[in-house]
Amino acid sequence: MNELNYLEIGNRIRKQRELLSYSREHLAELLGVSTKFCADIETGAKGMSIKTLSKLSQLLHISTDYILFGKTNEGATGGLVEAFSDCPKDKIEYAEEILKVFIKAIK
Repeated sequence: MNELNYLEIGNRIRKQRELLSYSREHLAELLGVSTKFCADIETGAKGMSIKTLSKLSQLLHISTDYILFGKTNEGATGGLVEAFSDCPKDKIEYAEEILKVFIKAIK
């Protein structure tokens, strides 16, 4: 069984939060937790409840497997999460716009 690495869990959460352009304060508000607690999760200082994990998964659009173990489901969005996480920050906005145009075109 894999050991939980709270620092890596926090790093994955922080990367996805930044990818979605959420401030730590905004994410904490959406989760119903303090900004300090959100920071503690991201730095690996604290763990979280299953309820908070579930909310994070929904708010950040990533699976709990990815949050906990870094495993992605290469099906629906796993590859996108990985691609965006490797994208330079100054180019993410462009990539998001391209993706939005693509999705609009196929609807």
